[in-house]
Amino acid sequence: MEIKLIDKNGKPAKAGLAVSETTFGREFNEALVHQVVVAYQANARTATRAQLTRAEVTHTTKKPWNQKGTGRARAGMSSSTIWRGGGRAFPNTPDENFSHKINRKAYRAGVRSILSELVRQERLVAVEEFAVDTPKTKQLVEKIKNLGYNEGVLVLVDQFDENLYLSARNLPHVLVLEAQYVDPVSLVRFPQVLATTGAVKKLEEILA
Repeated sequence: MEIKLIDKNGKPAKAGLAVSETTFGREFNEALVHQVVVAYQANARTATRAQLTRAEVTHTTKKPWNQKGTGRARAGMSSSTIWRGGGRAFPNTPDENFSHKINRKAYRAGVRSILSELVRQERLVAVEEFAVDTPKTKQLVEKIKNLGYNEGVLVLVDQFDENLYLSARNLPHVLVLEAQYVDPVSLVRFPQVLATTGAVKKLEEILA
């Protein structure tokens, strides 16, 4: 199969880029993609919240009022979880684990499913080369506009380009990633994906 290929000026090439059907021609598995995206986001979470238990809040062990005769509900101490200022029954702790386990084969299959759907929706386009001469954000913005992209775009390259990285880091709707570090959340998040021919070959090697 082939995917759309453009040159550095944004003009379509005479022939598309031949790619592997195994990586870019799979059926869309919505359940698997959902599992992969949720697992990736969960594994990126860190526990930063700490709440106090009944034993940790400032309280007194004195009974607030008599057990009987007041007409009010029975109360033992002010640290009760139903009292204002009391402790939490199931508090969040700094060592809380949010990670989701997902098999390597399932993860790769999910990424292949996303890439295949991007190709079907014509949101994934290959470019012969993509680089900037100097680390200038303005130059990168002009280059992206010349290629016909006005919305958010994910740029996949085969190897690290410092000028490209420095030019894109201040742009909220542009992200430059090496193909080996591509993740399902970024692929789903951006409306358009622009990959160099080298990055496409790298994806095929990694996801084979």
